[in-house]
Amino acid sequence: MSNWRLTRTVDTLAGTVRWDRLGDPGAPAVVLLHGTPFSSYVWRAVARSLAHRFQVFVWDMPGYGTSEMSEGQDVSLAAQGRVFRALLDHWELERPSVVAHDFGGAVALRARLLHGAPYRRLALVDPVALAPWGSPFFRLVGEHPHVFEQLPPALHRALVREYVSSASSPGLHPATLDRLVEPWTGERGQPAFYRQIGQADQRFTDEVQPRYGELDLPVLVCWGEDDAWIPAAKGRELAEAVPGARLRLIPGAGHLVQEDAPAELTAALVDFLDGRD
Repeated sequence: MSNWRLTRTVDTLAGTVRWDRLGDPGAPAVVLLHGTPFSSYVWRAVARSLAHRFQVFVWDMPGYGTSEMSEGQDVSLAAQGRVFRALLDHWELERPSVVAHDFGGAVALRARLLHGAPYRRLALVDPVALAPWGSPFFRLVGEHPHVFEQLPPALHRALVREYVSSASSPGLHPATLDRLVEPWTGERGQPAFYRQIGQADQRFTDEVQPRYGELDLPVLVCWGEDDAWIPAAKGRELAEAVPGARLRLIPGAGHLVQEDAPAELTAALVDFLDGRD
């Protein structure tokens, strides 16, 4: 689990982004987007499996994982949508399929609806897409990010561990939990954790939610049935808002479907990406 590493970089308006590519360069392209407070690491098993059939692009968004984290950095949904659109151009991808989780779902939707990003297919996995969103804890931190930044490091680490743990239904392996928490610790990571929450404004999804009916491509909505962060009812609501969208509920999985049920999620994605859904 410790050998997941992004080996390439590209400079963007929001900071340096680390990324990588797996699979045959001649195969159909699939881009994976992570959510918050995660990184491309949550896609490692799915990405490696998909790479047997597809050319898979993975990246850490600015302000996340191993990408640049810096004071004053714009890591909002607006910035991430623009960065993603620019990355597609950098990678010279004309019509990739896109698979997006949580906050990454909002990024992919904004890039498509506001910036004209061309996708072949779009799979949304427990996405942040419908108002209202944000737990009471998330909203509290968002209102007082500079206060939380000053927590003693040990207390901050304990808070992040508890928060990340709650995204899984059966529970995360201790080594996996350590890897997910580590980027958010230290002099660089602790303020970055509260920075991204402080900039997570619902107005960025309110801006595109009325336009979901404009999506004119195959869309799959996957949802963990036991998601404690965003209930599965939101998945049904989203599927009804997108013309022709298919809904796939995954039993036993919480918000982090990639960790809780990687085989089931991969199977659903392969069927969809191959056009067999």
